[in-house]
Amino acid sequence: MESTEKTVARHLLDIGAVRLNPETPFLWASGWLSPIYCDNRKVLSVPPVRQYICQALCELITRNYPDVEVIAGVATGAIAMGALVADRLNKPFIYVRPKRKDHGTGAQIEGSLEPKSRVVVVEDLISTGQSALSAVDCLKMSCANVLGMVAIFSYNFDIARRAFEKANCVLHTLTNYSTLIGEAVDRKYINDEHLETLKRWRLTPNTWGK
Repeated sequence: MESTEKTVARHLLDIGAVRLNPETPFLWASGWLSPIYCDNRKVLSVPPVRQYICQALCELITRNYPDVEVIAGVATGAIAMGALVADRLNKPFIYVRPKRKDHGTGAQIEGSLEPKSRVVVVEDLISTGQSALSAVDCLKMSCANVLGMVAIFSYNFDIARRAFEKANCVLHTLTNYSTLIGEAVDRKYINDEHLETLKRWRLTPNTWGK
């Protein structure tokens, strides 16, 4: 039976959520150049994949955080999936903005959050971990008890691993970079030359292509 890691990686490749283009690198919001780009919002447009990933996230949360009371999505990429997960688990849902809005109430956390609520954060992908952990910090400052985080995909960068360890935040993901690239090779999405490029990028992603 195929593992969840491999199934999710296969789905992301098949629906075009992951694009591999070593010849024309993508520019990330962090300023890094990358031969790979992951847009998990595409999951929402494909019902069978959306349902599979939602269920897999629910199982991940139930298994690792059985005491969860509230599901929090990280804006904007994880709002929709977080809400779907919360609905399936029959839990309250909130989401965290990157910064306070400059109008209305000026809220950064949208929704109702009681102090000391046990919260699990849902994210669509983890690269450096900066935006995800910023949401965790915001929740903690609002007196939430953040149990941990789940995400669809992680690049498994050392910088992210160290950041999560420093923040004392446990992260569980459905799939990861190594599994994704393995699936891409097996399914002939990339050739040997592209694979070597991806390997070199993975070693020094912050300086590659500059």
